[in-house]
Amino acid sequence: MNSSSTFEIVGDVGVLKLDDGKANALGYETLASIDDAVAQAAETAKAFVIAGREGLFSAGFDLKVIQSGGSAAADLALAGARTALKLYGASIPVVAACTGHAVAMGAILLLSSDVRIGADMDAKIGLHEVSIGMHMPIFGSELARDRLDPRYLTSSVSLAQLYDPATAVKVGYLDEVVSAGDVEKVALERAQELADYLTPSAFAATRKNMRGATIEHISSTLEADLKGFEVRDE
Repeated sequence: MNSSSTFEIVGDVGVLKLDDGKANALGYETLASIDDAVAQAAETAKAFVIAGREGLFSAGFDLKVIQSGGSAAADLALAGARTALKLYGASIPVVAACTGHAVAMGAILLLSSDVRIGADMDAKIGLHEVSIGMHMPIFGSELARDRLDPRYLTSSVSLAQLYDPATAVKVGYLDEVVSAGDVEKVALERAQELADYLTPSAFAATRKNMRGATIEHISSTLEADLKGFEVRDE
Protein backbone atom coordinates (compact mmCIF):
# COMPACT_ATOMS: atom_id res chain seq x y z
CA MET A 1 0.00 0.00 0.00
CA ASN A 2 1.11 3.57 -0.56
CA SER A 3 0.66 6.51 1.82
CA SER A 4 -2.72 7.41 0.28
CA SER A 5 -4.32 4.01 0.86
CA THR A 6 -4.91 1.64 3.75
CA PHE A 7 -5.90 -2.01 3.70
CA GLU A 8 -7.25 -4.18 6.48
CA ILE A 9 -9.24 -7.36 6.98
CA VAL A 10 -12.53 -6.82 8.83
CA GLY A 11 -14.27 -10.10 9.56
CA ASP A 12 -14.32 -11.91 6.22
CA VAL A 13 -13.89 -8.73 4.20
CA GLY A 14 -10.80 -7.02 2.82
CA VAL A 15 -11.25 -3.24 3.00
CA LEU A 16 -9.20 -0.77 0.93
CA LYS A 17 -9.60 2.94 1.64
CA LEU A 18 -8.26 5.48 -0.85
CA ASP A 19 -7.47 8.94 0.50
CA ASP A 20 -4.80 11.19 -0.99
CA GLY A 21 -6.41 14.26 0.54
CA LYS A 22 -7.20 15.58 -2.92
CA ALA A 23 -8.95 14.00 -5.90
CA ASN A 24 -7.99 10.36 -5.27
CA ALA A 25 -6.32 10.51 -8.66
CA LEU A 26 -5.47 7.13 -10.11
CA GLY A 27 -1.76 7.04 -10.82
CA TYR A 28 0.53 4.03 -10.88
CA GLU A 29 0.94 3.79 -7.10
CA THR A 30 -2.77 3.90 -6.37
CA LEU A 31 -3.56 1.41 -9.13
CA ALA A 32 -0.90 -0.92 -7.70
CA SER A 33 -2.49 -0.54 -4.26
CA ILE A 34 -5.83 -1.65 -5.67
CA ASP A 35 -4.22 -4.59 -7.47
CA ASP A 36 -2.39 -5.69 -4.30
CA ALA A 37 -5.49 -5.31 -2.13
CA VAL A 38 -7.68 -7.36 -4.47
CA ALA A 39 -5.05 -10.11 -4.53
CA GLN A 40 -4.70 -10.12 -0.73
CA ALA A 41 -8.45 -10.15 -0.20
CA ALA A 42 -8.87 -13.04 -2.63
CA GLU A 43 -6.36 -15.06 -0.59
CA THR A 44 -7.43 -14.15 2.95
CA ALA A 45 -11.06 -12.96 2.78
CA LYS A 46 -14.39 -13.77 1.16
CA ALA A 47 -15.33 -10.30 -0.13
CA PHE A 48 -13.69 -6.97 -0.90
CA VAL A 49 -14.64 -3.33 -0.29
CA ILE A 50 -13.04 -0.37 -2.06
CA ALA A 51 -13.86 3.01 -0.51
CA GLY A 52 -12.98 6.62 -1.21
CA ARG A 53 -12.61 9.52 1.19
CA GLU A 54 -15.43 11.70 2.47
CA GLY A 55 -17.02 13.53 -0.45
CA LEU A 56 -14.98 11.89 -3.18
CA PHE A 57 -14.55 8.37 -4.48
CA SER A 58 -12.18 9.15 -7.36
CA ALA A 59 -11.85 11.84 -10.02
CA GLY A 60 -10.17 9.39 -12.39
CA PHE A 61 -6.70 9.12 -13.86
CA ASP A 62 -3.85 11.42 -12.85
CA LEU A 63 -4.46 14.17 -15.40
CA LYS A 64 -0.86 15.36 -15.36
CA VAL A 65 0.13 12.06 -16.89
CA ILE A 66 -2.85 11.81 -19.24
CA GLN A 67 -2.43 15.36 -20.52
CA SER A 68 1.25 14.75 -21.27
CA GLY A 69 0.05 12.50 -24.09
CA GLY A 70 2.04 9.93 -26.03
CA SER A 71 3.17 6.69 -24.47
CA ALA A 72 2.86 8.10 -20.93
CA ALA A 73 -0.90 8.57 -21.30
CA ALA A 74 -1.35 5.26 -23.08
CA ASP A 75 0.68 3.35 -20.48
CA LEU A 76 -1.32 4.76 -17.56
CA ALA A 77 -4.60 4.03 -19.33
CA LEU A 78 -3.39 0.47 -19.91
CA ALA A 79 -2.52 0.04 -16.23
CA GLY A 80 -5.94 1.40 -15.26
CA ALA A 81 -7.72 -0.95 -17.63
CA ARG A 82 -5.89 -3.93 -16.17
CA THR A 83 -6.83 -2.84 -12.65
CA ALA A 84 -10.47 -2.52 -13.68
CA LEU A 85 -10.35 -6.05 -15.08
CA LYS A 86 -8.88 -7.35 -11.81
CA LEU A 87 -11.88 -5.94 -9.97
CA TYR A 88 -14.37 -7.02 -12.63
CA GLY A 89 -12.94 -10.55 -12.73
CA ALA A 90 -12.16 -10.96 -9.02
CA SER A 91 -12.83 -14.40 -7.55
CA ILE A 92 -14.66 -12.77 -4.63
CA PRO A 93 -17.50 -10.21 -4.68
CA VAL A 94 -16.45 -6.56 -4.84
CA VAL A 95 -18.40 -3.80 -3.09
CA ALA A 96 -17.69 -0.12 -3.79
CA ALA A 97 -18.30 2.52 -1.12
CA CYS A 98 -18.84 5.51 -3.40
CA THR A 99 -18.29 8.29 -0.89
CA GLY A 100 -18.90 11.17 -3.30
CA HIS A 101 -17.85 12.21 -6.80
CA ALA A 102 -16.85 9.39 -9.15
CA VAL A 103 -16.00 10.44 -12.68
CA ALA A 104 -14.06 9.02 -15.63
CA MET A 105 -11.85 6.16 -14.40
CA GLY A 106 -13.46 6.61 -10.98
CA ALA A 107 -16.80 5.69 -12.54
CA ILE A 108 -15.17 2.75 -14.32
CA LEU A 109 -14.16 1.41 -10.90
CA LEU A 110 -17.87 1.45 -10.04
CA LEU A 111 -18.70 -0.41 -13.24
CA SER A 112 -16.07 -3.00 -12.28
CA SER A 113 -17.61 -3.62 -8.85
CA ASP A 114 -20.52 -5.94 -8.08
CA VAL A 115 -22.40 -3.86 -5.50
CA ARG A 116 -22.12 -0.06 -5.42
CA ILE A 117 -23.25 1.95 -2.38
CA GLY A 118 -23.50 5.70 -2.98
CA ALA A 119 -23.69 8.74 -0.70
CA ASP A 120 -26.84 10.85 -0.56
CA MET A 121 -25.14 14.16 -1.35
CA ASP A 122 -24.47 16.67 -4.10
CA ALA A 123 -22.06 14.59 -6.18
CA LYS A 124 -21.46 13.84 -9.85
CA ILE A 125 -21.05 10.33 -11.21
CA GLY A 126 -20.31 9.26 -14.75
CA LEU A 127 -18.07 8.99 -17.77
CA HIS A 128 -17.35 12.53 -18.99
CA GLU A 129 -14.34 11.68 -21.17
CA VAL A 130 -15.87 12.89 -24.43
CA SER A 131 -16.52 16.32 -22.88
CA ILE A 132 -12.87 16.77 -21.84
CA GLY A 133 -11.23 15.69 -25.08
CA MET A 134 -10.77 11.96 -24.58
CA HIS A 135 -12.29 9.15 -26.58
CA MET A 136 -13.82 6.31 -24.59
CA PRO A 137 -11.55 3.25 -24.91
CA ILE A 138 -13.00 -0.15 -25.67
CA PHE A 139 -12.52 -1.36 -22.09
CA GLY A 140 -14.65 1.51 -20.74
CA SER A 141 -17.29 1.08 -23.43
CA GLU A 142 -17.61 -2.65 -22.82
CA LEU A 143 -17.83 -2.32 -19.03
CA ALA A 144 -20.49 0.35 -19.49
CA ARG A 145 -22.36 -1.86 -21.96
CA ASP A 146 -22.37 -4.70 -19.43
CA ARG A 147 -23.33 -2.74 -16.32
CA LEU A 148 -25.45 0.27 -17.35
CA ASP A 149 -29.14 0.28 -18.20
CA PRO A 150 -29.22 0.12 -22.03
CA ARG A 151 -31.61 3.08 -22.13
CA TYR A 152 -28.85 5.31 -20.72
CA LEU A 153 -25.86 3.87 -22.55
CA THR A 154 -25.65 6.47 -25.32
CA SER A 155 -26.21 9.43 -23.02
CA SER A 156 -23.70 8.07 -20.51
CA VAL A 157 -20.84 7.14 -22.86
CA SER A 158 -21.19 9.01 -26.16
CA LEU A 159 -22.83 12.14 -24.69
CA ALA A 160 -20.74 12.20 -21.49
CA GLN A 161 -23.69 12.79 -19.16
CA LEU A 162 -22.96 13.07 -15.43
CA TYR A 163 -25.58 12.11 -12.85
CA ASP A 164 -26.44 12.78 -9.23
CA PRO A 165 -26.33 9.67 -6.97
CA ALA A 166 -30.09 9.02 -7.03
CA THR A 167 -30.19 9.10 -10.84
CA ALA A 168 -26.98 7.05 -10.97
CA VAL A 169 -28.96 4.20 -9.42
CA LYS A 170 -31.43 4.28 -12.33
CA VAL A 171 -28.60 4.50 -14.86
CA GLY A 172 -26.64 1.62 -13.35
CA TYR A 173 -23.55 3.17 -11.76
CA LEU A 174 -24.90 2.60 -8.24
CA ASP A 175 -27.17 0.04 -6.61
CA GLU A 176 -28.37 2.04 -3.64
CA VAL A 177 -27.89 5.42 -1.97
CA VAL A 178 -27.61 5.88 1.78
CA SER A 179 -26.77 8.69 4.17
CA ALA A 180 -23.28 10.02 3.43
CA GLY A 181 -22.07 9.12 6.90
CA ASP A 182 -23.22 5.51 6.52
CA VAL A 183 -21.70 4.63 3.13
CA GLU A 184 -18.67 2.71 4.39
CA LYS A 185 -20.65 0.97 7.13
CA VAL A 186 -23.35 -0.18 4.73
CA ALA A 187 -20.78 -1.28 2.14
CA LEU A 188 -19.03 -3.39 4.78
CA GLU A 189 -22.38 -4.87 5.86
CA ARG A 190 -23.28 -5.77 2.28
CA ALA A 191 -19.87 -7.33 1.72
CA GLN A 192 -20.11 -9.39 4.91
CA GLU A 193 -23.60 -10.54 3.91
CA LEU A 194 -22.20 -11.75 0.59
CA ALA A 195 -19.29 -13.44 2.36
CA ASP A 196 -21.75 -15.27 4.62
CA TYR A 197 -24.22 -16.20 1.90
CA LEU A 198 -22.18 -17.16 -1.15
CA THR A 199 -20.18 -20.35 -1.66
CA PRO A 200 -16.69 -19.12 -2.69
CA SER A 201 -15.90 -21.85 -5.23
CA ALA A 202 -19.34 -21.54 -6.86
CA PHE A 203 -19.01 -17.77 -7.02
CA ALA A 204 -15.55 -17.95 -8.62
CA ALA A 205 -16.70 -20.47 -11.24
CA THR A 206 -19.82 -18.47 -12.04
CA ARG A 207 -17.75 -15.30 -12.31
CA LYS A 208 -15.68 -16.90 -15.08
CA ASN A 209 -18.80 -18.05 -16.90
CA MET A 210 -20.52 -14.68 -16.60
CA ARG A 211 -17.63 -12.36 -17.39
CA GLY A 212 -14.93 -14.46 -19.02
CA ALA A 213 -15.91 -13.61 -22.59
CA THR A 214 -16.02 -9.87 -21.89
CA ILE A 215 -12.66 -9.98 -20.12
CA GLU A 216 -11.13 -11.94 -23.01
CA HIS A 217 -12.48 -9.45 -25.56
CA ILE A 218 -11.24 -6.43 -23.62
CA SER A 219 -7.84 -7.99 -23.00
CA SER A 220 -7.39 -8.80 -26.67
CA THR A 221 -8.07 -5.20 -27.71
CA LEU A 222 -6.26 -3.27 -24.98
CA GLU A 223 -2.82 -2.52 -26.35
CA ALA A 224 -3.91 -1.67 -29.89
CA ASP A 225 -6.84 0.45 -28.74
CA LEU A 226 -4.90 2.44 -26.16
CA LYS A 227 -1.99 3.37 -28.42
CA GLY A 228 -3.96 6.45 -29.44
CA PHE A 229 -5.26 7.37 -25.99
CA GLU A 230 -4.78 11.10 -25.45
CA VAL A 231 -6.55 14.36 -24.76
CA ARG A 232 -7.66 16.11 -27.94
CA ASP A 233 -8.55 19.77 -28.23
CA GLU A 234 -10.61 19.32 -31.39
